[in-house]
Amino acid sequence: MSKARLVITPLVVEGETPAEVARRYGVSRGWVHKLKARYDAEGDAAFEPRSRRPHSSPTATPAATVELVIRLRKELAEQGLDAGADTIGWHLAAHHATTLSRATIHRILTRVGAVTPEPAKRPWSSYIRFQADQPNECWQSDFTHYRLTGPDGRPGIDTEIISWLDDHSRYALRVTAHPKITGKIVVATFHQAADLHGYPASTLTDNGMVYTVRLASPGVAGGRTGFEAELRRLGIVQKNSRPNHPTTCGKVERFQQTLKKWLTAQPTQPATLAALQALIDGFVDAYNQQRPHRSLPGRSTPAVAYQARPKTGPSTDRTADSHDRLRRDNVDTNGKLTLRVNGRLHHIGIGRTHARTPVLLLVHDLDVRVIHATTGELLRELTIDPTRDYQPTGRPRGPAPKTTEAEPLR
Repeated sequence: MSKARLVITPLVVEGETPAEVARRYGVSRGWVHKLKARYDAEGDAAFEPRSRRPHSSPTATPAATVELVIRLRKELAEQGLDAGADTIGWHLAAHHATTLSRATIHRILTRVGAVTPEPAKRPWSSYIRFQADQPNECWQSDFTHYRLTGPDGRPGIDTEIISWLDDHSRYALRVTAHPKITGKIVVATFHQAADLHGYPASTLTDNGMVYTVRLASPGVAGGRTGFEAELRRLGIVQKNSRPNHPTTCGKVERFQQTLKKWLTAQPTQPATLAALQALIDGFVDAYNQQRPHRSLPGRSTPAVAYQARPKTGPSTDRTADSHDRLRRDNVDTNGKLTLRVNGRLHHIGIGRTHARTPVLLLVHDLDVRVIHATTGELLRELTIDPTRDYQPTGRPRGPAPKTTEAEPLR
């Protein structure tokens, strides 16, 4: 039995005074008088729990502002843009002359069921955050897939989008779509971004084969891709993430997620590579110039952050260490070896007489020494000509002339 029923029984049935009932149950006389008046007016309904909410809330968010928050959430989500509390707060201040705290916006969205709880999601506080101090101090790069739409509205061919992003400001430097990303496209887009914004001091990518071959198979590892060779030539430091650690390149990964979410939300899906590139260009312009970034100071745009500080660049010390490596191989049946230099495969002529011979290749930049792995004999020494695929032996074509032994003296 509730305390209200206990109090009302001696008050009504036994005829005790409110002061006596208050002393017996340790409650105030005012509450007893209020309960008696409510019971006389409503009967047993007086015992039902009642809300303690005030009749008026002068500091509550106006209904029109609540509706505006909900409308912005819906519009941003339909456009494929970020629609979190931080972004909505920026739009309220920038376009509607209204200021609301992030907590207030979050409460409004939670109240209307617009927030999906994710209790198992890893908290942001558990991540180790890093950021370059200056623009062009570090560029992140990665590529992702996006499928075109066929003329009949069904899924079409698959394409790949490569992105170059400034680590300090999140500025999208160069984003282009291609049928397939190759090592040559990586180098070409890197130079295109550099022509617009200058060269960086370092780059950060994953271990994709178009970026590096440091984790490749034994027959490929030890060499350099065209991208690695170009960075070394320019004095740019190359950094790569550890395998299975995508958060190291999290900035460009998150950019690609935002880009693909925006592309998917567009009412007219691209059917050609040119149409996809046009959509990407529109997104990049909005991302750099108009969209606030909550990870930047003052929720500024990437363009503002990129221009706010002086740019850095590659090191002026070009005395980088030479590229030395040791490779084990076997001469093929045609008397040739293959060696990848600066991302390009070259064929080195050794001679058919050494077919299937196990050899050691000592490589110092472009200088190569081919040594018989068993006897230690020097089979060939040459300097690779980067403009040629086949590196000839220099001997005349055709079989080697037969040598005859001199007759012994009599």
